[in-house]
Amino acid sequence: MNSPSEGELFRKVMGAEWGKLHPDIRRRFEKNPAPGQPLYYQGELSQLRSSRLGKLLGFITRPFIAGALIPYDDADFPVDIEVYSRPACPHIFKQRTYRLHGRKPIRFTSYMAESERGEVLEYVGMGLGMKLRLHVEGGNLYFTSDGYFWDIFGWRMPLPGLLTPGKTFLCHRNDDREQFNIRIEIRHALFGTTFLQVGRFHEIAGPAHDKEKS
Repeated sequence: MNSPSEGELFRKVMGAEWGKLHPDIRRRFEKNPAPGQPLYYQGELSQLRSSRLGKLLGFITRPFIAGALIPYDDADFPVDIEVYSRPACPHIFKQRTYRLHGRKPIRFTSYMAESERGEVLEYVGMGLGMKLRLHVEGGNLYFTSDGYFWDIFGWRMPLPGLLTPGKTFLCHRNDDREQFNIRIEIRHALFGTTFLQVGRFHEIAGPAHDKEKS
């Protein structure tokens, strides 16, 4: 049996809003990555930026959530994404491999989960995660973080907003049936934008690069 797709979770949470999405986006998220049969996406980040605070946070958190907060600036470099599921697990995993110029590839894996209240949660590692709110504008899908937390033995402890990188804003915008673009911005209430990623992606049949050893 296939694991649930992100689309099934998003459709359940969004209700009538789901029908306002561009059909290409709905089809994209409705694909189920069965265990052992990942979905692969290849693309390029045209912008990767972090502020001084962002760089500091990136280096401090790297031992715990490597790749979640990239403390570098770069542009026009390839990124590979693998979306997969695991047997007997309800979560959807995303592994991103950033191939910055002149650096070793940076790999970051997160997963989506549904809370007991029917909320969308994204876990980034070490029990750290954020609650996401979803909405549609112009047929495109927008995610906004609604608080960070640390999950300790099943209890989600809220984290003060000022002690986090900031509020996360993500837009999945459709270009055409095969291609989409992503913009991720994290804004701190006091220090402004701490992280920015802008890129464009398309689905491919298999891995774009040989897997590096973790």
